[in-house]
Amino acid sequence: MKSSELQTIKQRYSIVGNCESLNHALDVALQVAPTDLSVLIVGESGVGKEIIPRVIHDNSPRRREKYFAINCGSIPEGTIDSELFGHVKGSFTGAINDSLGYFGVANKGTLFLDEVGELPLATQARLLRVLETGEYIPVGATEVHKTDVRIVAATNVNIRQAITEGRFREDLYYRLNSIPIQMPPLRKRGEDIILLFRLFAMQMAEKYHMEKVVLTEGAKQVLMKYKWPGNVRQLKNITEQISILSTDRQITADAIMRFIPQDQETTQLATIRTKDDHSFENEREILYKILFELRSNVNDMRREISTLKKQINDGQPTPANDTTGIATTQLATINTIQPIQPRMEVAEAEEYVEPEKEPENLNLNDWSRQALEKALERNGGNRKKAALELGISDRTLYRRLKQYGLDKPSNNK
Repeated sequence: MKSSELQTIKQRYSIVGNCESLNHALDVALQVAPTDLSVLIVGESGVGKEIIPRVIHDNSPRRREKYFAINCGSIPEGTIDSELFGHVKGSFTGAINDSLGYFGVANKGTLFLDEVGELPLATQARLLRVLETGEYIPVGATEVHKTDVRIVAATNVNIRQAITEGRFREDLYYRLNSIPIQMPPLRKRGEDIILLFRLFAMQMAEKYHMEKVVLTEGAKQVLMKYKWPGNVRQLKNITEQISILSTDRQITADAIMRFIPQDQETTQLATIRTKDDHSFENEREILYKILFELRSNVNDMRREISTLKKQINDGQPTPANDTTGIATTQLATINTIQPIQPRMEVAEAEEYVEPEKEPENLNLNDWSRQALEKALERNGGNRKKAALELGISDRTLYRRLKQYGLDKPSNNK
């Protein structure tokens, strides 16, 4: 591309910079614009990837049609299929009308899918079909729809790594990557950093009617040596801060150091675990711990039940906070539970004391009946006092008396 044509494009889209890698990206964008090939723009966050699809659309045969820029990372996973491919009325809660979706509305135009690496795998499969056949099915529909849309995608993630980790489809990557465009990070653009600072400073001065800030040579060197992990977006923010907060309009190296973060040792993004990217080791350890605690609890409960049965045999009153009704229910439940023996090598190293065995032919009704009879006997047949001693309601006591045939008239009700 001729230098004059390149400068015309930069002026039209307010693109500042003369580095070779930026010029190459613009050159590729203009060459691919007249075609319908898919384009994948790769670059770090904040480098200005959104300019390239606009250049491609405005210089393509589709320039008179619609252009939509969609941030795939900002759309919830549950609604992204509906947003992209549309839906029919009643297909889900809130679908009160039919919707064409972006692929339907942008027919004959261009769709810019920013952060395409954040798409769910199911949506990636549907996107691949649209790219290959131009066909898609809206959510809840049964009929196939046709569309003619030019796709330009962008991502700031390592797609090849995402493919290895199973987070991105390899066939979709090759389909999107028909024409790759690499946007350079700000730290590799040299003198462009100073040009961008001047632009942002001038914009702030015009907007707020203030004197423009000017950099000294020392300040320029500081800006060019900084790594700029936030790229152009971060440079703009810092320029705005300096323009507003600095009382001196001539910015020295010491002055600018107060606005540049000093803890940025790397330009790599922090690793964030997703719900599908977790280790099962912690879950396994938690499960083992739960199993051991459950086995211990079961053994403790069996010992308590054994003690309770001995108290009933000896005719001793049960504690006020441990009712016969509850004890009977627990006893019936516990006798059906076998101690849990996790199949783990760790369990073999744990000292385990076998609980005392209870008689297998235990008649629970007899134990409960004896407890009721003894409670009534100790309280002179007074059902209210007996119920209070056992810690159960009058209704529960009456029901159990009737069950065991003990509901005879009493003079001490």
